[in-house]
Amino acid sequence: MSRRNPRKSSSFQYFLAGGSLLALVGLLADVRTSFEARPVSNVCQDVVQPQSVLSRDELSQVLAVPERDAKATIQAIVSDPYCRLAPVEIRQGVVAEREVYPLAFDPHTWFVLLYEGEEYAGYSFVFQK
Repeated sequence: MSRRNPRKSSSFQYFLAGGSLLALVGLLADVRTSFEARPVSNVCQDVVQPQSVLSRDELSQVLAVPERDAKATIQAIVSDPYCRLAPVEIRQGVVAEREVYPLAFDPHTWFVLLYEGEEYAGYSFVFQK
């Protein structure tokens, strides 16, 4: 039966604990910088159609469209937007356009469509005060 040298075993444990702690600090620092909140303006840049609203039926149809589908698929469902918001960069190097549709059943809630080029890239809700 072989016995380990207690000094080598405890040195390795300290090395392992120190390395784990250092890795954890590195991960936390990376996560913090990755998710830094960048202020995004939700102020209309130009009003396109002041009377435009999105009905429940249109909302449910849009929600059924998968991301990365053609922008034309969404535009076949909705009319002209109420307004356009300033472009944003969601993914590094890719500028995204945003169009606003107030909900017909809750005008203080905006449904915002996001497009990257000619692709539908997703949606969000903006709650107006």
